[in-house]
Amino acid sequence: MSTPLTPIPNISKPVYKRIVIVGGGFAGLKLAQKLSHTGYQVVLLDKNNYHMFQPLLYQVATAALPPDAVSFPLRRAFHKTPNVIFRMAVVQQIKKEENLLLTNLGTLSYDYLILSQGASTNYFGNANVHKFSAPMKSTSEALYIRNKIISNYERAVNIADPEERKPIMNVVIVGGGATGVELAGSIAELRNKVLPKDYPQLSFQNMRVILIEAGPCLLAGLKEKSRDKALEYLQKLGVEVMLHTMVTDYDGFTVQLKDKPSIKTVTLLWAAGIKANTLEGITEDQKAPNGRLLVNEFNQLKGSENIFVVGDQCVLIDEKYPKGHPQVAQVAIQQASNLANNLKYELKGKPWKPFKYRDLGSMATVGKSMAVVDLPFVSFRGFFAWFVWLFVHLMAILGVRNKLEILLTWAWKYLSFDPSLRLLIRPRYVKEFKRKWMTEEPDYEI
Repeated sequence: MSTPLTPIPNISKPVYKRIVIVGGGFAGLKLAQKLSHTGYQVVLLDKNNYHMFQPLLYQVATAALPPDAVSFPLRRAFHKTPNVIFRMAVVQQIKKEENLLLTNLGTLSYDYLILSQGASTNYFGNANVHKFSAPMKSTSEALYIRNKIISNYERAVNIADPEERKPIMNVVIVGGGATGVELAGSIAELRNKVLPKDYPQLSFQNMRVILIEAGPCLLAGLKEKSRDKALEYLQKLGVEVMLHTMVTDYDGFTVQLKDKPSIKTVTLLWAAGIKANTLEGITEDQKAPNGRLLVNEFNQLKGSENIFVVGDQCVLIDEKYPKGHPQVAQVAIQQASNLANNLKYELKGKPWKPFKYRDLGSMATVGKSMAVVDLPFVSFRGFFAWFVWLFVHLMAILGVRNKLEILLTWAWKYLSFDPSLRLLIRPRYVKEFKRKWMTEEPDYEI
């Protein structure tokens, strides 16, 4: 794709300084909100025109929530903030010496650049897994999984041979973190309580839901009792959990495992890891061995005076976190808040404060009334943990309409256990000359 070398139009010259934020996730959105109504001109760039609430994407993938319930228009967040400008753009390159960004819309100069592009799916170099599996890092990927699962059963119900149906009905999830656990639990609940009513001609005893984890346990960031309880919940739902198991290959039909029998499935959902995004213009000495960008206690990129990195994309090494902070939303939000405060301090001539992470705890839900919560001072499991999980995630969603829609949907699902979003809405083929604004731009996040 060619890059226009003219400035992005309709962005006025800043009165004081321009801060450019790349990425509208948890960190980027928090920064832009906290820097609104200040003396800075803030330009927020994202390849989508919405902020998505990633912790609930699995509910979109399993037909429990509509995509617009977990996505919020970025422009709406800044209706009354004249110093904040949003553009839907793909950033292609940083020219650090010129304080310039190259994007698919044109060039954009900056006084301060803040990278908050998050992370993408890590396939650990396996090209076949990358090609044939389905990740879930975006709303469109979650919708693809929803369509994939529903289309499988529409297909299976028209196949006479039970053995031929099994690979189409089986679902394999790889990755024992929160995403994998929550996906496995939700798909098992669909199999147990919903799909048999939709497809009474099929025997769902033939449908396997398998969760594969290379390590020795699920939910490695939680306490041992919570990890054990989550495993118990999954097994109660009928999920086959395979620990100490490594996927070596996948051809779209057969999952090859190291030292274990292979599994037949046309649906492999990959939630096994993430890797930090980066951009052309970042040098190798600014990266850690795992690809995350090296920053100091102010989230300032190594070797740069006016470039900062927050969230999953960066690694800040200190005595308490020698391998860097966990790549979770709370770290991103707290780093963004601290950096925004420091940029406000600069306007007042005050010294900057270093970032200190405050661990607020971790949680995961497995199914209806089944969740685990670890807070710094207490841990609990079961219905109360599930209720706390619902409340925390509901409060974190942007927009009153979104909150009400999710609350009503969850209430109906709890009472009836019959999610009404099992719609197979297949994307229309878009002719090549019409694709520019109708399909996702290719990533320039290396």
